[in-house]
Amino acid sequence: MEQIGKAVVWREKNQPVVVERVVVEAPRRGEVMIKLAACGVCHSDLSATNGTIPFTPPVILGHEGAGRVVAVGEGVDEYKVGDHVLSSFVSMCGKCRYCQTGRPQLCDQAARTTTTLPDRTVRTRDLAGHALSVFSGCGVMAEYATLHVDNVVKVDATVPLEKAALIGCGVMTGVGAAINTAKVTPGSTAVVFGCGGVGLNAIQGCAIAGATMIIAIDTSDAKLDMARQFGATHSVNATGVDNIVKAINALTRGGADYAFECVGSGDIAAQAYGCLGKGGTAVVVGVAPLTDRTSIKTASLTFGEKTLTGSYFGSARPREDFPRLLRLYHTHQLKLDELITRTYTIDEAPQAFADLSAGRNARGVIVFPSQ
Repeated sequence: MEQIGKAVVWREKNQPVVVERVVVEAPRRGEVMIKLAACGVCHSDLSATNGTIPFTPPVILGHEGAGRVVAVGEGVDEYKVGDHVLSSFVSMCGKCRYCQTGRPQLCDQAARTTTTLPDRTVRTRDLAGHALSVFSGCGVMAEYATLHVDNVVKVDATVPLEKAALIGCGVMTGVGAAINTAKVTPGSTAVVFGCGGVGLNAIQGCAIAGATMIIAIDTSDAKLDMARQFGATHSVNATGVDNIVKAINALTRGGADYAFECVGSGDIAAQAYGCLGKGGTAVVVGVAPLTDRTSIKTASLTFGEKTLTGSYFGSARPREDFPRLLRLYHTHQLKLDELITRTYTIDEAPQAFADLSAGRNARGVIVFPSQ
């Protein structure tokens, strides 16, 4: 049975998002319909609306969602009505060579689900009958969404869904960059460039992994104050610093073991690499414009045995990592409540995006009515 509900739709580049009533079709084979409880307002959604990530409108936004299953399609036996689930914005088939070798975040299927379900069709249309694409196969900034089971992860029902939703992107991306990609070691030194939602999670990922010196870098004192709440031991406001690399090298007495670029800038990626000590690892987490470039001294790779790498979705294995992160939340090692700066109704979505663009929130979350 199809449902009609509100959704946040992007229709024109560099224009505010709009809230519309849309039609969501019943799930087909291998799919489930979710009634959303919450959806994080992520910078990737904003990047779609301003052209940083190339999408063709109209698109229903949202990829950091949490809700309850309200219908299951043919052949679905791992989910039932009432299950609490999170969306995973990378579709993972379980069969390609990346899935089979433990790197499902690089799944071949993901390239086919940037704006559709895996079969290249959608279950969403506007009230005029025109098809609406869905962000990363999800489109969960909506009251209802139909997703393929490859984009869904079942989670413990004891965690409030408005908190659990953050696991689906920002937390997984930041914490995973530290724990899964970089494999931060106890007693090490780490530097995090950018203290937005992902950067704060990279900081707490380093703290969970046991780093003893964690330096937060941003241009906002308010964000640097928040970074200390998430485990930063030092902070540097980059505004007015002539040479941030020299400043960090002096602070760390020779360079950091790990550095994380969480902004989406080729120049900052070069700075992250530049502040490494010998044998250090720099991880690019932010999504830069496709035309951006990073320049480093090639010989330093050899003589310093340094590593420059990327991290996509925190090198996630969602069906293992999502529950693991929620267990860390249960034991008070992972902060979720503190990430939520403000909640919004779906009708307030344009304001949520304006606040995100202005850097006002660690994370804004759209909360949907329970009935």
